[in-house]
Amino acid sequence: MKPITVDLGDITRLDVDCIVNAANKSLLGGGGVDGAIHRAAGPELLAECRTLHGCETGEAKLTKGYRLKARYVIHTVGPVYAGTPRDGELLASCYRNSLDLARTYDIHTIAFPAISTGVYGYPLEEAVPIAVETVTSWLEENRDYPLAVTMSCFNERIYRLYQEAIPGL
Repeated sequence: MKPITVDLGDITRLDVDCIVNAANKSLLGGGGVDGAIHRAAGPELLAECRTLHGCETGEAKLTKGYRLKARYVIHTVGPVYAGTPRDGELLASCYRNSLDLARTYDIHTIAFPAISTGVYGYPLEEAVPIAVETVTSWLEENRDYPLAVTMSCFNERIYRLYQEAIPGL
């Protein structure tokens, strides 16, 4: 099994231990991936998210998956794109903190959306390499921990960019 794979489709339907939600700071649902995950997981997800009291940009918090195939959801808040170096640092933190949380909770299969590339305006051509480099680096640093990562893409353009960016695909 390759450590990083790319999937074209709906992240809420993936059969993995955990899916990552590109959330807003409130963690109370929104549009895009966030809204889709909340709808698929059911109202219990919103109820648990209320107990977390939000999340800061670059950080990650874990909930149960409820009605999803995934047992868990890791919620991370990506940066709103401003074109500064800090954007890349915060985006990388989203991936790194999500992977650290996965390890803490003994999660061995995880799926990420393209964090911050929707309404937060992060250009895909900049976001995809940051995601791939951060995940690849984390996997190298944590070779003792078996983790399979899926980059979940909801359209062909994102799918192609990930395929081009991931070595050996």
